[in-house]
Amino acid sequence: MFKNTTSLRRTAARVGLGATAALVLATALPGVAQAHVTVQGEAKGGGFSVVAFRVPNERDNVSTTQLRVILPKDHPIGSVQTTPVPGWKATTATRKLDKPIEMEGEQLNSVVSRVTWTATSGGIKPGQFQDFDLSLGQLPESGTLVFNTLQTYSDGEKVNWNEVSADPSVEPEHPAPALEITPAAAAKPAGTTDAGNASVAGQQGPADAQTSTTGDDASMTLPIVLSGAALLLSLFAAVLAWRRGRPSAVVASEPAPEPERVEV
Repeated sequence: MFKNTTSLRRTAARVGLGATAALVLATALPGVAQAHVTVQGEAKGGGFSVVAFRVPNERDNVSTTQLRVILPKDHPIGSVQTTPVPGWKATTATRKLDKPIEMEGEQLNSVVSRVTWTATSGGIKPGQFQDFDLSLGQLPESGTLVFNTLQTYSDGEKVNWNEVSADPSVEPEHPAPALEITPAAAAKPAGTTDAGNASVAGQQGPADAQTSTTGDDASMTLPIVLSGAALLLSLFAAVLAWRRGRPSAVVASEPAPEPERVEV
């Protein structure tokens, strides 16, 4: 009996360890998928938008002390503005254009070519991230803007985020942050009223909302399911080990009475 109990305890312990490992893996998955520099925000074609460059610190023992963003050369941006970030100093550099661009009736011969943020009080510590906002305009009518970035750590290490994959389904090791530009809404046809547009929007709203949230729900389902399964297995293993470890009471049974002998 003791041998079987010991074996069951070992099995329960193994199950508990496996469940714990699954829980840790499920918790870590979302972080792994976002452990690189990305662009946050929406951009409408032909207008101005404020976007944020989100920078996580991927190191365990050093801080991120500098971020340099290179603006795309194939799409010169006439207006590039920074906003104060506590603990950081922002500087810009410009470049001359081979062909001037027009912006709000003015001819521009030079544009901002890069923006650099340098830490003044510690930088981004391990396990943290920082957003760096930029106001950009006038944006192209549509397409994708790619921003090569350089991340520098306190030990002097530099990481270039400048890779673009030819296959959209394959993410490179160091992907460059990319901003998708949504084409501006088409001009309203003559005679169309706001009420009519609202009616159409009301009919299409649920379908659009379902389409836009499906990807997020699917991406969150796997970690939640794995976490729940790991928790249930851990609880089951703990209860099993506790029950097997309790002393069981032994009740002595009385011997069965012998049958009476009948003399003839």
